[in-house]
Amino acid sequence: MSNLELTVLEPETAACCPPLTSAELSEADAVRMAAMFKALADPVRLRLFSKVAAHEGGEACVCDIQDVGVSQPTVSHHLKKLREAGLLSSERRGTWVYYRVEPSVVAGMAALLDLGR
Repeated sequence: MSNLELTVLEPETAACCPPLTSAELSEADAVRMAAMFKALADPVRLRLFSKVAAHEGGEACVCDIQDVGVSQPTVSHHLKKLREAGLLSSERRGTWVYYRVEPSVVAGMAALLDLGR
């Protein structure tokens, strides 16, 4: 029997942007980060994002998070915008779609806003 070593891979952290106080953003990074912040600037999207992030197990079925005061088609539209901005990923399981927060993207946004003061 051979001895195999298993390496545990940690989730990637987005190395998008240095903190705002350390360097200027490139045009490409500014466009990418602005799209993420714009997606979160809508109160319904921010609530949906928060519901997914706070849900047990780190993922949520759309059936568990759609009670945000708008119709189901509007919820789907907002979730699509969050996916397009790279903030959420999704997976269809049968008739339901499950959403997860993309931790590397959130880490990149947090690093950008870290003023270190």
